[in-house]
Amino acid sequence: MNYVDFLLWVRGPGFQIALAIFIFGITLRLFEIFLMGSNPTYSEPRGSAMQGGLRTIITRSKIDHTKFERSTLTILLGYTFHIGYLLVLFFYEPHIMFFRELLGFGWPNISTPIISGLSVLTILILLGILFHRVESAILRFLSTPEDYFVWFVTFLPVLTGYMAFHHMLLPYPVMLAFHILSVEILMVVFPFTKLMHAFTVPLARWYNGANAGRKGVEA
Repeated sequence: MNYVDFLLWVRGPGFQIALAIFIFGITLRLFEIFLMGSNPTYSEPRGSAMQGGLRTIITRSKIDHTKFERSTLTILLGYTFHIGYLLVLFFYEPHIMFFRELLGFGWPNISTPIISGLSVLTILILLGILFHRVESAILRFLSTPEDYFVWFVTFLPVLTGYMAFHHMLLPYPVMLAFHILSVEILMVVFPFTKLMHAFTVPLARWYNGANAGRKGVEA
């Protein structure tokens, strides 16, 4: 297989396989969660579960000042990494073109120089997260092999994407193929690792907030 065949495979069958596993895995995990159900509630509602769920999702997404004072670096790195990663993923023009082909619609893009700068920032932040995890005795003790694996599969698409865009190390078609392959690896492992928190955290916050809202209290 030459590099042209490799690029065609990752853009075709490779992506279809990864997308199928991604959708199946997320559906399975969510089905497992909803299958657990919840205990029936017989008391009269004193408030709105809908409002309570939405309120808790919003309030729990804000930075807690007490936690920020205790874990300033961890929170700063976490928030800036997520923002940078999502902006690069959803607002880089070639990515938007891909989503348009997949979904049938697109949205305005952010200029390439800004995306390039965000990519560098995200790479540096991810390296900072890894260094902080290794340097902190507590985080190092709590970390598992899965944590480092998740970091690696998250880091690789940003690095290879930046290198492909700037024609670094390997010919552009080869680096582009590796970039797409790294994204597909991320998609495959996503539902079966801690990356699934992207779906489960909002659900957990909604559940807690809805229960509290029904009781007429704030979570």
